[in-house]
Amino acid sequence: MTAINVPTREEVSPANQAIFDKLKSTLGMVPNLYATLAHSEYALGNYLAFQNGSSSVTGKAREVVNLVVSQVNECEYCLAAHTAIGKMHGFTDEQILEIRAGAATFDAKLDALARLTRNIAQNRGHADQALVDAFFAAGWNKANLVDAIVIIGDKTVTNYLHATTQVPVDFPAAPKLHA
Repeated sequence: MTAINVPTREEVSPANQAIFDKLKSTLGMVPNLYATLAHSEYALGNYLAFQNGSSSVTGKAREVVNLVVSQVNECEYCLAAHTAIGKMHGFTDEQILEIRAGAATFDAKLDALARLTRNIAQNRGHADQALVDAFFAAGWNKANLVDAIVIIGDKTVTNYLHATTQVPVDFPAAPKLHA
């Protein structure tokens, strides 16, 4: 598959130019996957509003969901980006690899989240009830369940966008999982 181009600031709508400027000032760059969303006049703004919405699943827990879903969907772009973000949240390289494999044995609550997330992503939403029960037993609540599913949806959007467009990865490559 041939990658579609990553649009420059000059090639996008004025609304997207403003978003590019804000991303550049806050992140120091416009990630290629975000820039790709700007092929649409609406998608980038809509996606960022969705991604940055309030959630009861934040910080390390959010990165667990992002890493697990990106691994299930085999998204090299999101694995690279969220490996870097996971490290910023304090995960070690070994912990990131374990999370990507669908577990987090170093933290019981994150482990329940990782296992359930992997099951939901692999089974397209048809979760194993035992994993849902384990999630609640680990201290998560119904709001957390709903918010985790929203994050799964968020990450699936960018995973699918990269799988379809094959835009260049502009983060250090994530290591491969050991078989």
